[in-house]
Amino acid sequence: MVETLQLNSTSIDLAGQYHQDLNYWQIQRRIDALINHYLSVEHLRDRLEDLPVQFRTPQTRPWQPIDWQAIDRQQVVGIDLDVFLAILKGAIDTEAPIRQYTQTSRLYLEQLHPQMARFVGGSVDEHGSLIEPGLWEKEERQHTPALMKVYAQLTGEKVTPAQRSVRSYQSSDNPRNDLYRHGLHRIATEYGATCLYLWLMAHTTGPLQSVLEELARDEINHMTKFWGFGVWAFPESSLPHIGLTLLRTMQGRLTYSQNHSSLVGTLHRMTNVLAWQSWSWSNRVTFIFTCTRILHRLYDWSRSLTAAELQELFGKDEG
Repeated sequence: MVETLQLNSTSIDLAGQYHQDLNYWQIQRRIDALINHYLSVEHLRDRLEDLPVQFRTPQTRPWQPIDWQAIDRQQVVGIDLDVFLAILKGAIDTEAPIRQYTQTSRLYLEQLHPQMARFVGGSVDEHGSLIEPGLWEKEERQHTPALMKVYAQLTGEKVTPAQRSVRSYQSSDNPRNDLYRHGLHRIATEYGATCLYLWLMAHTTGPLQSVLEELARDEINHMTKFWGFGVWAFPESSLPHIGLTLLRTMQGRLTYSQNHSSLVGTLHRMTNVLAWQSWSWSNRVTFIFTCTRILHRLYDWSRSLTAAELQELFGKDEG
């Protein structure tokens, strides 16, 4: 990893060359550098192979020290500051209900994959009361306070996450299909967060970029684990299968679809939460570029996973 140097007219940071007048093409190159480093096939394989280790001995990933007081507005480039702050606020509101996310996912998982249910949602007693949070929650719950610190440092104002409802667990007579639909939604949200934080890293430097790096590393880690586990748990899945599932959800053909997570609804909500309408054309194009490049990288990695490898990782002690 490239060492972050003290800021000057032209410096080197986690994405490469940085200065206050980065143009569209330079930002594209920074995005490519970040994807090549943080989403290399080797790194993705390592994060997936770490999942059964975490099943046995869960250990939260420690963050590197951050100089919070050194965060300032000069560390943002290529985004209007008001838009950057609106994105931060939207991310805070989205990250905040982590307990609801984890417990909903636990309910979908616990009947079919108890180990993954514990990783995601922790342990509960016979009454369903939480005894200990899962590793996913322990790592993700650091995000909202970190984003709030950044917001306060950039504005001098404290921000309170908006109260929002999270779609609750809804079961049918086919728990495997329930889990499949929910899993697609969960992977999509982790993927979206990965794209957003890497994209923001390309537009920042210094301690501000270091905070976003920690968020991105968590999201990549969790997205990779969920994606790879899903490939093992649903070997029949394919792009046509995923497309058909999404189409049925969009068209409301499922008798209880209104109670289930809608990826289209989530996308629409996120464009509002992240103030998409106020983004510049170059912001939109570079973000779409980021999402496309990351999806391509994930698809190539996913195709390299063999059934034998996945069975070796997850087929022994499940249950």
